[in-house]
Amino acid sequence: MRFFFVSLFLAFGLIWAQAAVFDGQAYVPVADWARANGLHCAWLKRGDELVATNRTTRLVFDVDSHYVGINGVQVALSFPVANQHGVVMVAQFDLEAAIRPLLYPSRYVKPTTIQTICLDPGHGGRDAGNQVSWHFEKVYTLALAAELRDQLRRAGFDVIMTRSKDTYVELPDRPALANRRNADLFVSLHFNATPVGKNEVEGPQTYCITPMGASSTDAQGEGSNHGPTAANRHEDESLLLAYQIQKSLVGTLGADDRGVRRARFAVLRDARMPAILIEGGYMTNPYEGKKIYSAGYRRELAQAIVKGILAYQRLTAAAPPSVSSPSKGHPAKARPKSSAQYPLPGE
Repeated sequence: MRFFFVSLFLAFGLIWAQAAVFDGQAYVPVADWARANGLHCAWLKRGDELVATNRTTRLVFDVDSHYVGINGVQVALSFPVANQHGVVMVAQFDLEAAIRPLLYPSRYVKPTTIQTICLDPGHGGRDAGNQVSWHFEKVYTLALAAELRDQLRRAGFDVIMTRSKDTYVELPDRPALANRRNADLFVSLHFNATPVGKNEVEGPQTYCITPMGASSTDAQGEGSNHGPTAANRHEDESLLLAYQIQKSLVGTLGADDRGVRRARFAVLRDARMPAILIEGGYMTNPYEGKKIYSAGYRRELAQAIVKGILAYQRLTAAAPPSVSSPSKGHPAKARPKSSAQYPLPGE
C-alpha cells in the first residue's frame, strides 16, 4: 500500500506528529494520539490488537477491523485500523467522526434541552417487516413503542408517535412528522432477522447517520460520494445518542453487543434533530426471539432505552439560566462549561 507522511496536530493543536497517508486518507499512529490525549497504550495481542486506557476510558483497536471498542461497545469506523511496519494506525477521519465526539462531547455537541421525543414503530399495515412463524415485526415494534412512550412520559418527556396502530406510514413521512412537530430526538424501533446462523446471531445494534465522505456500515453498493443529508447537521449528537443507548442496552440487558453502526436509512437522513434507529434484537434467534415476544422483556428493553436517553440528556444538558447576584442585583455571567462537567463514557 502506497503511503507518504504529513504533519498534523494530535491533541486539539497541542502536539505535532507524523501521519501516514493511505489511499488518500491520513492515518495517525494510535500510540502517538493516545499519548497526546492522556491515554496509555499496551498490546493485547502484539501486532494485531492494541488497547489505550486511562482512568475512565478503554479503547481497543484491532488491525484490519472497521470497529473500535469504546468501553465495551463496538463503534463502527469508516476506514479500517491499519498496521504499518508494526505501528497500529487509525484514520484521522475516524478520530474526528467516531472517537472524539464520544470522548469529548462538550467540544463536539451543542448543549440543548430535550423535551419532545418522536418514536417511530417500524413497519406497519401492509409492511409486516420480518416474520418468524406467526410473529410479525410490526406488532412488536408497536408494542415496544407503546411501552417506551409510557416510560418516557413518566420520566417527564413529551412523546409523539409516527403511528399508534397497525397502519402503514410512508418512510419520508416519519421524519417529516418529527420535523413538523419540532421534536428534539427521533428514535426508530425495529427488530432484526438473519437467514443464517439463527442459533448464534443475537443482540441489539443501533444506527446513526453516516458521516459525509464515508460509506455506510452495511453499504449495499452505496459509496462514499453520497451528498450531504439534513441529518448530517446533527451527526455528532446522533452518534452520542446511539452510543449511550447501545451501551445501556448491552449493559442493562446483558445482551451481545452488535455495535453502533452507520447508515443512510430513509427514516434517518431527513431528520433535522439527533436521530437513531434501534434494532432491539433478533427475532430469528430461538432464545432472543422468545424474549422479544414477551411483554416483560419489552419493558426491560424500554427501560434500557430510557436509561440511555437520560445519559445522553446529562451529557448535552443546556446551561442553567443566569441567576441574579444578591449583592449587586445584576445577572451573573454563566460559567463556561468545561470537559470535566461531562463525564467520559466510562464514568
